[in-house]
Amino acid sequence: MRVIDLIEAAEFQSEKFKKKNLFSSARMFFDIYCLEPGQEQRVHQHADNDKIYLVVDGTVQVTLGAHQLSLRANQAAVAPAGVAHGIANRSARRAVVAVVMAPNQFENLKTKT
Repeated sequence: MRVIDLIEAAEFQSEKFKKKNLFSSARMFFDIYCLEPGQEQRVHQHADNDKIYLVVDGTVQVTLGAHQLSLRANQAAVAPAGVAHGIANRSARRAVVAVVMAPNQFENLKTKT
């Protein structure tokens, strides 16, 4: 069993937010999203996948359908399949967000090719 410190695992880049995969299988993936101030994940949706955003450090704005929520460390939001979602760091400091999605559409795409 591997223990991961999510803050120590964080990696940032200036050009766009950084996605870092920590675990992946056909059933799910577990990433951290590392956002500098002003960076964002555009609003999008997945027809057959649920996604959880859990803020580890900092504050982010989460879009869930027509709603926008401000989340801080230790708060989570769930984007059920079919609901448009995205996150943005509108604060003046870095943010780290743990992200889980199931099933893992990206892994399933690899196995079909």
